[in-house]
Amino acid sequence: MLAGLTAFVAPAWAHRLDEYLQATVIDVSRQEIDVVLRLTPGVDVASQVLRQIDKNGDGKLSAHEQQQYAQYVVSQVSLMLDHAYLSIKLRDYVFPSAEELCAGSGTISLHLRAQVVLEPGKHQLRYNNQGAGPDTVYLVNALLPHDVAIRIQSQKRSSNQAVYDLDFTVDQ
Repeated sequence: MLAGLTAFVAPAWAHRLDEYLQATVIDVSRQEIDVVLRLTPGVDVASQVLRQIDKNGDGKLSAHEQQQYAQYVVSQVSLMLDHAYLSIKLRDYVFPSAEELCAGSGTISLHLRAQVVLEPGKHQLRYNNQGAGPDTVYLVNALLPHDVAIRIQSQKRSSNQAVYDLDFTVDQ
């Protein structure tokens, strides 16, 4: 019986080979909102993603090409706090080799930050990722705030998780 049940369970870490996974984690503090995106193209879409990054087609991801692609991804993301757009800055990024991307085992990590001043009261944060096309799959979540005065009230996601709303309060 147990053997029959385990046949239907897929490993939690696996993602499909024909999708571009964009997993986002949001960390809210009183002074800033940090966003970490982990972009993992499956092997079936990796060559398409690689072409977007490797503009000169030499099979290597130069520092300039990495920065250009990271900036492109940032341009596809928006953050709104209480219905006002926030300025998002690219803090740093890490790219795997072109070979790792082509093998479907490479993950691009981008660290974004928006400076804020959170006053006591209710707040709503909206994250919107316009992504990289129809093969893109989104996952998004918020970390439990380190500051006990910041309390998450609710999370809402669009059906594909490209849009994420986080309602929270800041105590005095």
